Order: sequence, then structure tokens, then C-alpha cells
Amino acid sequence: MPQVPSVQAMMARDEASRGLGIELVDHAEGRAVTRMTVRPDMLNGHAVAHGGLIFTLADTAFACACNSYGPVTVAAAAEIVFVAPAHAGDVLTSEAIVRTRFGRAGLYDVTVRRDHEVIAEFRGRSHQLARPVAGSAE
Repeated sequence: MPQVPSVQAMMARDEASRGLGIELVDHAEGRAVTRMTVRPDMLNGHAVAHGGLIFTLADTAFACACNSYGPVTVAAAAEIVFVAPAHAGDVLTSEAIVRTRFGRAGLYDVTVRRDHEVIAEFRGRSHQLARPVAGSAE
């Protein structure tokens, strides 16, 4: 059974995502969808969305998918491939999906889209910590 409350508790404490306007749209065990509107203050010197902020959107979906199983899980590694630029006003959606879990590790793929157009592909490797369930009293 998915530990969905752990994802909600984690996001309730995520000041970085909140500050960027990243919202959790949907989640289930091993899956999460996040969304962000690109603001003018998110543009780089070429007037396109800063890659680090696109990475952050994908990373937030990755974190939600990883933590959907309950135990506190963090990123061990991640990489991103930028496919197309995003601009001010674009609404970006990222969908994270578990590919495999093994031991205390997992592998997740995240696709960032503007409507149906792929903006970036992200792959993350997770590591489950030996800590209580996210959001529980320690």
C-alpha cells in the first residue's frame, strides 16, 4: 500500500518547491506529477528558462515518486538532458515513474513537458535511508 501521506508531509515542508511555485498535481506508488509556470524571474541571460529550475521541477517529481513507498528516500545521483527551451509563461509538467527498485536503491525516469512537447528527460537514482517514514514523529 502506498504511503501517500509521506509525500504530502514532505511537500508541506518543501519551502524550495513552494517558492518556485512547484505544485504536486498527482501521485501514487512509484509515480508523481508536478507542475510549474515559468516566471520572468526564472529566465537566464538568453531569455529561456534556467536549466537549474527545470532540473528542480523534475527533481521534485522524482522526490515525490521515491518517497511514495514510505521510508525517507533521497537522491543518490541524477542527470538531465535538455531537449527544447522553455519560455516565460510556459506551464511545465514533470512526470516521474519508477523503473526499478533494488535493495535500498531505485531508478526513476522523469519527463518534463510543455503540453505534449518534451522539454527535458531526467534520470535519477534514489537511496532509502535507515530513518522513520517521512513526516512521522521521530
